[in-house]
Amino acid sequence: MTDNARARKLADRIQVVVAETLDRRIKDPRLGFVTITDARVTGDLREATVFYTVYGDDEERAASAAALESAKGVLRSEVGRQTGVRFTPTLAFVPDALPDNARTIEDLLDKARLKDAEVREVSTGKTYAGEADPYRKPGDEGYEEDAEGEAEAGSEAGSGSGSGVGGGGVASADDDTDGAAAK
Repeated sequence: MTDNARARKLADRIQVVVAETLDRRIKDPRLGFVTITDARVTGDLREATVFYTVYGDDEERAASAAALESAKGVLRSEVGRQTGVRFTPTLAFVPDALPDNARTIEDLLDKARLKDAEVREVSTGKTYAGEADPYRKPGDEGYEEDAEGEAEAGSEAGSGSGSGVGGGGVASADDDTDGAAAK
């Protein structure tokens, strides 16, 4: 039986302990500007994954990853000492993909802004193909005539010889005369 609340609490505590230990105790020169962004613990509290970001280029990221791997034992012992759990979880450090995802989203938003600017530039000085507001409103000229015309078209479409999807339709006087003439 796993307790997700306990796993979340332990993950939060591991994140704080690892960040503080990196800041205060680990003096590896390869360790750059590392930020611990998240920590996750499995349901059995045996394994912890610590997500981190590094400010810098690829060389600094690789050097920081190597420094974190070499400091894994010190960090695990500090986590065990400060959390007080029966079994100290093993630590795995994973570079966080959040900055890359954010950069991709920013690039997509920039492309969208450029496309919007192009459309805005093309549409300046242009007019609508019809009227600016194509919908008719009560009080407009010809509104009553169009409403009656639509009603007449609707009644003609409703009557017929009954070849519709649902079978027979509404019979009218015109249908009777057509039926009598056909016999």
